[in-house]
Amino acid sequence: MEICPKCGLPMQACVCEQIIKGGQRIQITTDRKRYGKIVTVVSGFEKGIELKKIAKALKNELACGGTFHNGEIELQGDHTRKIKPILINLGFDSDSVQE
Repeated sequence: MEICPKCGLPMQACVCEQIIKGGQRIQITTDRKRYGKIVTVVSGFEKGIELKKIAKALKNELACGGTFHNGEIELQGDHTRKIKPILINLGFDSDSVQE
């Protein structure tokens, strides 16, 4: 049985990621890229969060393309109103997500 080095609980019961998700300050903004295309930028993630999993979940739920780099997730199109409920379902606090 594997033990988490941070919290000391078995890996199945590890709560480290939930604790980290609770203390985030996430910003949702839009930006204009080349040729006037709009992208939604989700930023403010701290270390310890798996951006790859979150980006994949957002892209699947919103049916859009996107990428993640430098602690930010970029999604194609304007999804500012739709992202907050998805992030809350993924375990983030509603107070920590700001539009």
